[in-house]
Amino acid sequence: MGTLFVSNHPLIQHKVTLLRNTETEPKKFRELIREVAMLLVYEATADLGLKDCPVQTPLAIAAGHELTDKIGLVPILRAGLGMVDGIWEMMPAAEVWHIGLYRDHQSLKPVQYYNKLPVHPTVQVCLILDPMLATGGSAVATVDILKAWGAKRIKYVGIIGAPEGVERLQKAHPDVDIHLAALDDHLTPEPERPGDPPRGYIVPGLGDAGDRQFGTG
Repeated sequence: MGTLFVSNHPLIQHKVTLLRNTETEPKKFRELIREVAMLLVYEATADLGLKDCPVQTPLAIAAGHELTDKIGLVPILRAGLGMVDGIWEMMPAAEVWHIGLYRDHQSLKPVQYYNKLPVHPTVQVCLILDPMLATGGSAVATVDILKAWGAKRIKYVGIIGAPEGVERLQKAHPDVDIHLAALDDHLTPEPERPGDPPRGYIVPGLGDAGDRQFGTG
């Protein structure tokens, strides 16, 4: 079974609180998404492979290490785009491959509209990036795409998850680790009255991560 990791790092908890705040404007929201992604990927990559790589210092030869795994970042468009730059700063050699999915608001099922993967895998580890793990439909569909492509090691890196989405992803792909900044309570049900929030949103959550990043909400 893939392991669920929910970070308890104080910096992450502080920044997630700012993300949730309705008064946080898009510019600050984007900065926070970038910063939280950097912190999460630090934890998500703790098991990457290394090889010995001695290095000459000004005084002597020092024991060193070099990554053996090539990393692929797979942001789910469009909300996942905000997580890329921060992680790229940490791992500038990482390749970035985009997968476009949107959630049909009636069926809550993912609809693929873009896929820019090469013919064959060029990396050893794929990190799926998406701020919100809500119903889990997009996450499951993305793992399906990556496995059909030939990816062997896949991890999901998100910011906020719902129990329903975590359960769905773990059931469909028990070999995929999930890294989150927070695990929330539940998803919104079918609206009963006009003005109720749409079905399938994380509670308490932070709203629509894409809209809040790009100022389109």
